[in-house]
Amino acid sequence: MIKRKVGLFYDGANMNKMIRDDKVAVLYSPEWGSGWSTWNTNYPEMLFDPGIVDLLELDSDPDMIETYCTLKYPDAFLSGLSDLKIVWLPVGTEFIVGEEDGYESIMLKDEIDWITA
Repeated sequence: MIKRKVGLFYDGANMNKMIRDDKVAVLYSPEWGSGWSTWNTNYPEMLFDPGIVDLLELDSDPDMIETYCTLKYPDAFLSGLSDLKIVWLPVGTEFIVGEEDGYESIMLKDEIDWITA
């Protein structure tokens, strides 16, 4: 059961993103516990934040990443930070982030079999 979906609610076209080799960095937390973007609906930009991407790629101290997030997103729920991952999607890819019990997954529009009534 998917409790929340990111992508259906937000138009990411105008958000600041890390783009490299025609791919966009998308942040998500694929472990049980708490979601990253799905539990922070007040801050949809956390899905793409280039500063967080940079810190993760540099293997920064988790406390440094938490400090960055706390300063930029004061009311954010950050327990999903402990297992935060980056997935690189081609620019323009339509997707949603599904979540169940904190476990987030990236679902591409082209890979979802819709049911027609």
